[in-house]
Amino acid sequence: MATALVYVLHHVRKDDEYGDDAKLIGVYRTQDAANAAIARLLGQPGFRDFPEGFQVQRFELDKDHWTEGFVDLSDEH
Repeated sequence: MATALVYVLHHVRKDDEYGDDAKLIGVYRTQDAANAAIARLLGQPGFRDFPEGFQVQRFELDKDHWTEGFVDLSDEH
């Protein structure tokens, strides 16, 4: 069986006051479709000011991608 992949498009902007401002734009079947979404959004308010914020990540379906657990930083002083 062939590996099923998706391409996840985010836009992330560093904000000194609030930290990372991340937006999930969409999930696409191909890299080309994700790139086409970027092209459509580049002229929109906000995105045009931070064009370097677009990130496309490829993920295999039906696979765990975070397996290490996590640390709750809210309990640390």
